[in-house]
Amino acid sequence: MSGTEYPSDTMTDMTPEPTGPRRVVVLISGSGSNLQALIDAQSHDRLGGEIVAVISNVADAYGLKRAHEAGIEAVALPHREYDNREAYDGALIKVIERHEPDLIVLAGFMRILTPRFVQRFLGRMLNIHPSLLPEYQGLNTHARALADKVTSHGCSVHFVTEELDGGPVVLQAELAVTPEDNAETLKEKVHAREHLIYPIAVQWFLEGRLQYSAEGAKMDGHLLPEHGMRLSHADAAEELDEELDEDTDV
Repeated sequence: MSGTEYPSDTMTDMTPEPTGPRRVVVLISGSGSNLQALIDAQSHDRLGGEIVAVISNVADAYGLKRAHEAGIEAVALPHREYDNREAYDGALIKVIERHEPDLIVLAGFMRILTPRFVQRFLGRMLNIHPSLLPEYQGLNTHARALADKVTSHGCSVHFVTEELDGGPVVLQAELAVTPEDNAETLKEKVHAREHLIYPIAVQWFLEGRLQYSAEGAKMDGHLLPEHGMRLSHADAAEELDEELDEDTDV
């Protein structure tokens, strides 16, 4: 699908359903494993809303196939077809706004967003990052954590602001790093935790419990700490049916 071939949703725009489910647009660049976690949560009525579109900047991203198989509109908007980042983000804004989302979810969307884009959707855009923010912003988080010989690693859901991976943190899941771990094993374990906590944070937002404010993220009207709410290694392992090392105290 090219960047200009979008199915028409004019009729639904003319007849909005004010009491319908809250609307989510998901942005992806790759396989879409976090997207699949959101789709699975929606299928079990544990998302708090409906994914109305999935948009990718990579035309052959596997996540678009996941969306199509789930009956969700899948839109390819290749960034290489645009002269610069500002032109691309302008086109992306138009595509997103056609779907009138309550929330935009970045699920492996490998693009640095322009200030214009961030400000347009500030307060209703979430991202998930493979580290315990504010530690290890940016790329190669697992290798950097191993190089520092950390004993605790994990992932974070946060609101998106103009600072890369610097928006208010909502929810984290910890992982105890063992001497046997390498970058690949950490990636696998962190992915499992991402799939666990991302649908939870999305549901909180869509239910109106989670809000963005100038002071930081708020849950049920209460300001969250810098690291947001945190799921311990033991609790995450229990939820994921992982074997828990008795010596682990994280």
